[in-house]
Amino acid sequence: MIPGIIKDIAVDAARAVAFLSRIPMPPWLFTGDDGKIGRLVRVFPVAGLVIGALPALVFLLMLAFRADRLMASLVALAVQTILTGALHEDGLADTADGIGGGKSREQSLVIMKDSRIGSYGAIALILSFALRASALAAIAREASPFAAALAIPAVAALSRGAIAWHWQRLPTAKPDGLAASTGSPAEVEMQIALVTAGFVTAILVWPALGLLPLVSALLGAGLSTLAFTWFIRRRLGGHTGDTLGATQQICEVAAFCALAMAL
Repeated sequence: MIPGIIKDIAVDAARAVAFLSRIPMPPWLFTGDDGKIGRLVRVFPVAGLVIGALPALVFLLMLAFRADRLMASLVALAVQTILTGALHEDGLADTADGIGGGKSREQSLVIMKDSRIGSYGAIALILSFALRASALAAIAREASPFAAALAIPAVAALSRGAIAWHWQRLPTAKPDGLAASTGSPAEVEMQIALVTAGFVTAILVWPALGLLPLVSALLGAGLSTLAFTWFIRRRLGGHTGDTLGATQQICEVAAFCALAMAL
């Protein structure tokens, strides 16, 4: 029974990595897959851990060779963006354009569906990369290269847990959108994702950076996710695939900044 459970978790984690990134996975893993993502939400933090591993390694190596901290931070973020295919960044840009440019719920949703990027989206992306890179550089200035590198997969896992909360707590804003077609996660799956995200973050951050940075990161991620979810509920009445990506980005920015400020 236990080996079967472990196998199911491993398969779900691999499928979650494939959904959240461009990391190739063996085709046999998707045999019998119905395309519903709701169940995979429970292992989103594990997928985040996998996605954050290579950027963390790049960051560590660059710091070990005495590269400029800000440059190393930007390169690590670039690698992470390439791995995810800018999935979450695209969601942030579209959400910013829709919220900033739309005067009504319906107009905002129409703008978010447009693939073209506007001023609000461009500004949101610039701020996202700037804040994350500067926060990572600040962490590297106060901590050892290894400890600073661990922050990347920790926050990657934490921010994917935030997606689970936003997704489960809101109805779909559009009946024909991506978020609606992939299925909504159940309460228990969301709770598993949150517990897993918190556990992974604690294991990576507490020994390396300390208890205060850990608590700060959890609070920053949690409060930013709650605030954004509340705002989207009032503005759009539900989530979309774009707001899921925006949730990850906002949570990641908040967590990195909280870590940097707590050191």
